[in-house]
Amino acid sequence: MSPDEMQAAVVAHFARGAKRIDTQGAIVLLRGEEAVKIRRAIRLPFLDYSSLDKRRAAAAAEIALNQPNAPHIYIDAAPIRKTRDGYGFEGEGEIVEWATRMRRFDEEATLDRLAARAELTRQTIRDLAQAIHVMHARAEVRAAEPALGAMFRWIEQNAQAFAQRPDLFPAEEALQLTKAARAALERVEPMLWARGAAGFIRRCHGDLHLRNIALIEGRPTPFDAIEFDDSIATGDILYDLAFAVMDLWERDLRGHAHLLLNQYLSLGDAQTYSALSALPLFLSLRAAIRAKAEAGALDRVAAAERGRTAQSARRYFEFARAFLVSSPPRLVAVGGLSGSGKSALAAALGPEIGAAPGAVWLRSDVERKHLFGVDERTPLPVAAYGEEASRETYTRLIDKSRRVLQAGASALIDATHARGEERAAAAALADEIGAPFVGLWLDAPLETRLARIAGRRGDASDADAEVARRQCATPLVEPGWRAVDASGNLAATLANARVASRRDAS
Repeated sequence: MSPDEMQAAVVAHFARGAKRIDTQGAIVLLRGEEAVKIRRAIRLPFLDYSSLDKRRAAAAAEIALNQPNAPHIYIDAAPIRKTRDGYGFEGEGEIVEWATRMRRFDEEATLDRLAARAELTRQTIRDLAQAIHVMHARAEVRAAEPALGAMFRWIEQNAQAFAQRPDLFPAEEALQLTKAARAALERVEPMLWARGAAGFIRRCHGDLHLRNIALIEGRPTPFDAIEFDDSIATGDILYDLAFAVMDLWERDLRGHAHLLLNQYLSLGDAQTYSALSALPLFLSLRAAIRAKAEAGALDRVAAAERGRTAQSARRYFEFARAFLVSSPPRLVAVGGLSGSGKSALAAALGPEIGAAPGAVWLRSDVERKHLFGVDERTPLPVAAYGEEASRETYTRLIDKSRRVLQAGASALIDATHARGEERAAAAALADEIGAPFVGLWLDAPLETRLARIAGRRGDASDADAEVARRQCATPLVEPGWRAVDASGNLAATLANARVASRRDAS
């Protein structure tokens, strides 16, 4: 029996009574509570499963890479043996194949399915940021040179793929994208070398889109990390995150994409802000690779699916181009007394500010928790809100905003800004950097603010009704600041803020 015939026989044996899922590189068989993944005996430009030993190594690598992040899914890399009854995992027979064994989970619980059903909550996105942060923290640090070399190669490989499909990717548009991507990578290359020296280039997931993240026991769990090519999965941790951010943005979940980036940034080192200068390239490259993959799948999909697949390829291509369109950095500050709706407005307005996925959102409530070394949901004592701690919190907000603006990204400062010097400091930073500035002071009556505070759940703010009653602010006279009526619902406040921002810009 030839190797191909042997593999066909093994698959046929395990497929009895199972649900079969075929991918380009593997066959997944869902049997009861278990999933068995058998790699195809093939060699492609980007993977080689042509020998039994290579399939064994790939199965072992998949377990090693995925089990730490998804222990509830991945069981082991197991040999399949020839037995009296056919083929199985037990016994002493000849090893004829290798498989990855996994526990089944609800196929409707992957984040792409949740997104399609409009069931992807903001809390799930916050939890996802935490899961990715933990995954990156344990990832192996790698050298910068191979990772940077791979990025240059991908740009050229994308260009070659686009040239083969001028019906989907018009030649002039494809050339413009390639030139813009090359220029962007050359511009940020010194920064990426520095990131490598600082340990931010790591052996990451490599394929972190929503279809490869599932809710397991209520927690978002990344799975199916790239095991067949280190170069695909090795890069800056922000490049790894960019796949999920791009996926959300492309699905028109702009607020979710904005939240994922910002929640992730809030968990990490402030040095990560320097990598924001490369984020447009990272997002563009992720979208371009998806465009190439969709175009490459056209010859394999059913005739009825080709129109949708072609449309998807073109859509990703347009996003790849749009991500590289220059967007000068802006600084927006949102102020107001407790309960005026600052954070709700910042979450809604943030995705509209600057380049995708919006402004970097810097919250005083979160920064204060970091100052005292606690999780953002952990309440702080009254002493943590003294004058010295508040001054340090605002200093940190300004310093981080400066890093963001210097990286070419927009910043959104979300803080009370009750004092004139706090408001003036934000305006002065924008003047220092040479960035446009608008300050939005949210004005709402006490009764409205108290009602909003009473409705808070799981928020970083510790302000209660007593704090709100005691609060006051100095008169609004600082340059660039505008009063915004925040007495209505969020939609009304957002509309008022947009008007105030345009008036300031004019």
